[in-house]
This record gives sequence, structure tokens and C-alpha cells, in this order.
Amino acid sequence: MNDYAYDQLLSIHTTGDEKGYPALAHYHRYEPTPYKALDQLFSRCELTAEDGFVDMGCGKGRAAFYVHYRFQASVTGVEMNPAYFEEALQNKITYLKKAKRKKGIIDFQRLLAQEYKIKPTDTVFYFFNPFSVQIFMKVVQQILLSVEEFPRQATIVLYYPSKEYIYFLQNQTMFEWKEEVRITGLYEKNPNERFLIFQQIYAT
Repeated sequence: MNDYAYDQLLSIHTTGDEKGYPALAHYHRYEPTPYKALDQLFSRCELTAEDGFVDMGCGKGRAAFYVHYRFQASVTGVEMNPAYFEEALQNKITYLKKAKRKKGIIDFQRLLAQEYKIKPTDTVFYFFNPFSVQIFMKVVQQILLSVEEFPRQATIVLYYPSKEYIYFLQNQTMFEWKEEVRITGLYEKNPNERFLIFQQIYAT
């Protein structure tokens, strides 16, 4: 299915022209993850209903709704842009009308990523290169503190990963590079069209 057809399936609206974004040095322009990329990622990276999926810089909520629909996992979208946040809330209304029986909580929070209070149930953290490595470092440190306080396996998924993100995870954290998922049909033209999966496992 193309992106429009997927939106129709989920009863949401995430395609079309994007609104202007604040000219802030540490924050990058929002773009939704292509559905074909999400299909390929989650055919290799299975989640369960017990997972908590957090999309940092969720925009209109596409990845969050996709994960909830596919896995019935609880999802959280963190978004600083008020226009995108409002669209995510509207999408939640129309999505839930169709997905009444699905389990898992859908939560959107309007705040900066580094202000998000990580829940003990959050296990998978998704980043589509939403902000500078300085902010990324702060968020990852908060993830590590949460995992130390509430031991569990934490997974970081990077789409279109920046070299700075990768270097930081590999050289300054205990996260390990577990897998690369190259997006068939896109990677051949642009080697940035890939996912990198990092995991931190704490013994319980």
C-alpha cells in the first residue's frame, strides 16, 4: 500500500504538505517515516503488547499509530510543535473510532524530548533524526537512568541515522549495535534510508 492508502486504513491523516517549522538550531524539519519503511523494520523487529513504544518528535503520530495497530502495544508520541501535536490528537480521535477493541494506550505529549519523563514501561525509543546530537545525548542519558532504576531491556531505533548519533551510542554508552535494516527500494538510491537498532540489556 502507498502512504495514502495506509492512512485510510488507520483513519488518520499524515500525508500532504508539511507546515512551517520553527527556525531552531537544535531541531530538524519533520517528515513522516514512509509506511514501506515501517513495514520492513517491523518485519525484522517484532514488538509485543507488553512493549512501550516512544516516538521522539512524532509529528502527526504516524509511527505511533502504526505500532499500536500492528502490535497493540502502548505508544507515546512526544512533539514540541503545537500544530503537529493538535493534528496527532485529531488523528487519535478518528483512529480510536475504528480501533475500539485494540489494547494498549495511545498518549501524545506536547513538550521537548528532554523534558519527557520516561515511564518504567517504555522499552522502545524511536528517533527519525529529530534534533541535534546534544539533545539526543540528554534523552539517551535519561533512558539509561530509567533502565538503571527499573531494570529492563531498552531498544533504540534510528531511522536515517546521523553519524553523530551513531558515534555517541557506540563510544559513550553501553548500547550495542544489534541490527541494520536497509529499506529495499530506497537504500539503493540513498544509503541513509536504513534503520539501526541498538539494545541495552540489564540483568535482572
